[in-house]
Amino acid sequence: MSFFAILLALVLEQARPLKTDNQVFVAVEKWMAWVVRTFDAGTRPQAWVTWGIATLSPALLAVLFHWLLEWTLGWWVAVLWNVALLYVTLGFRQFSHHFTGIREALENGDENKARELLAQWHQVQVGQIPRSEIVRHVIEYSVIAAHRHVFGVFFWYAALSIIGLGPVGAVIYRLSELAQRRWLEPSADGALPSEVLRSVSARAWQALDWLPSRMTALGFAIVGSFEDAMDGWRHHAQNFPEDNDGVILAATAGAINIRLGGAALQPANEGSPTSEAPDSSSTPGRVAAVGHFAQVVGLVWRTVIMWLLLLALLTMANLVG
Repeated sequence: MSFFAILLALVLEQARPLKTDNQVFVAVEKWMAWVVRTFDAGTRPQAWVTWGIATLSPALLAVLFHWLLEWTLGWWVAVLWNVALLYVTLGFRQFSHHFTGIREALENGDENKARELLAQWHQVQVGQIPRSEIVRHVIEYSVIAAHRHVFGVFFWYAALSIIGLGPVGAVIYRLSELAQRRWLEPSADGALPSEVLRSVSARAWQALDWLPSRMTALGFAIVGSFEDAMDGWRHHAQNFPEDNDGVILAATAGAINIRLGGAALQPANEGSPTSEAPDSSSTPGRVAAVGHFAQVVGLVWRTVIMWLLLLALLTMANLVG
């Protein structure tokens, strides 16, 4: 069932991508803000309660509804429910328009537009960074986005579906990622999460993403240059500020022989308008160029196909057995 749900969700998302201002995303943003206003008391135990209410309670409702549909209407209706949830939690089209816009601007020689689009995407200061740095940052952001929007959701959904928990993994993973990202700043209504809640959400996210990030890196190694990807994983993952992201980016760099890492762009609301602040060193490899975009896209899609084929084989084995 997991294979069919993921496949249908990916096809549907490619055919009719969700808009960024769709009602589901808006409702989730309001839910997160309400939970912070209502339960965040600034203590560590209460912070864990707040995080649990924000992420675990929607996941519990999702799996209870899944079981109800399966018991009353049949497994195929439960599959449709899973497809609907995966449609809003998993998919390339939730971020790929940023990647496409910047790639087209660079291919047309409009580096100023590419810088502007990059700044809008992640709300960062770009200054006058050179073309190679634009490409490098876009590749890094895109690979991490592909992991968080596709591979991480894929992993937790498939893993927990095996033990009968339906879509709970996909919901928890996406809400945890959203919580640690959104709670770094005030919500639309001005509610500012406490420092301890931000720390708890970041810690929970790192724990949930630890295994999926390494499975993504392993997938990139298998479909790319395995030896170089594993060497990058072992020796250069620590060059990146975030442990889990560093594993993915180091493996990506080795898999397609590209230089990643280096100076990080500053958030748009911090510091002076300088374009970069050094915080890590680069991996070995070729300097990033526009031609690497096609290699990254190929690497990601080959990995998707590989995991889908593996899941299909497991599904067939389960049906035959």
